[in-house]
Amino acid sequence: MSHSTLLRVVIGAGGTGGHIYPGLATADALCRLSPGARVSFSGTARGLETTLVPAAGYDLDLVPMKPFARCSDAHLAAFPLHLGRSVARAAAHLRRERVDVVVGMGGYASVPVVLAARILGIPAIVHESNAVPGRANVLAARFVRSIATGFDPRDARWCRGRDVRHIGIPVAHALESVDATSLRPRARRAFDVSADQNLFIVSGGSLGASRLNRAAVELAGRWAARDDVRFVIKARPDDRAELEATLARSGGSRIASIVAHIDDMDLAYAAADAMVLRAGSATIAELELLGTPAVLVPYPHAPGDHQTHNARALAETGRAVVVADRDLDAPALAASLDALPAASSARGAGSAPGAGSVSGAGSVSGARPLHATAAESLARWALDLAGRPAETAPFHALQKAVAR
Repeated sequence: MSHSTLLRVVIGAGGTGGHIYPGLATADALCRLSPGARVSFSGTARGLETTLVPAAGYDLDLVPMKPFARCSDAHLAAFPLHLGRSVARAAAHLRRERVDVVVGMGGYASVPVVLAARILGIPAIVHESNAVPGRANVLAARFVRSIATGFDPRDARWCRGRDVRHIGIPVAHALESVDATSLRPRARRAFDVSADQNLFIVSGGSLGASRLNRAAVELAGRWAARDDVRFVIKARPDDRAELEATLARSGGSRIASIVAHIDDMDLAYAAADAMVLRAGSATIAELELLGTPAVLVPYPHAPGDHQTHNARALAETGRAVVVADRDLDAPALAASLDALPAASSARGAGSAPGAGSVSGAGSVSGARPLHATAAESLARWALDLAGRPAETAPFHALQKAVAR
């Protein structure tokens, strides 16, 4: 299909920001490469897509898919029904919109539209952002020819026999070409941080993380008399009052502030001397691109413990310290922050010369991680596949494959 031809794409993404933000970055890249393209999303009513996708200006079609679960026999028994209804809804949407290509970004919300594409003979790509594939993508990979990966795939058994391309993790266009070194003076002014202060930004993701916040607030109290440190702590609205009260009692409010949002993450990454974060794939990509040292606290209930694998991959480059969620407290956070200065040689340069990279780029002096071009790479692949015939399979055949 010519890039000037009107293109219709559906992106399956939902649940958490780790699936949705790379999907939005890919959607934006598609619109830049194919002006006038109609790009929409498929998701559920349960996740962040109901707010993030419309806010970005894209239509969202909802399917009744529910999360995968192993703990409930009743849930497992109902899974084929939920899947069937969701695939039927997604297929109707694909027919109605005359979709040319489908891109699945992982997570349970993306599975129905990928399976629907297989039924209708529409080409599809599955993108896996994490170092360990999720169950949804392991399932979806059975029904596509094309698989993109965010991390250097060391064990590709789950996608063997497919066209597998290691492209990196799509990030927002605003972050792709940020020069953190040049941006840093303006970013420091935006956070009102003096040249002799170390700024630590604590952010647990889209909704914050109570354990990270409590450890940072306690540490701010212990360090309240210091003039060389500042904390900015992102917290959920329902936690904010309690955290601010704790800071007031300990004196930590002298060096720490609680915020509900960080609107400009490029400024945050450029201003910070270190970040304290969870270890979702999008976070790892952003840290690589901006070169910001980080204390990573993997979410302990992530499927397949994929955040721990993500974090360890970045730690191997020397730009992160990993702390288990159960071990995080004020002393552990202090020790981890003290261990980070060695990583500051990578500050502001994306990948330091010879530093290595979880994306497989950056080991050559001056190289940028693959994430800087991942959104465009995935979008171009989708454009190339659009209009090509794909294999089809009736739903009963898909049911047998799912049951295996």
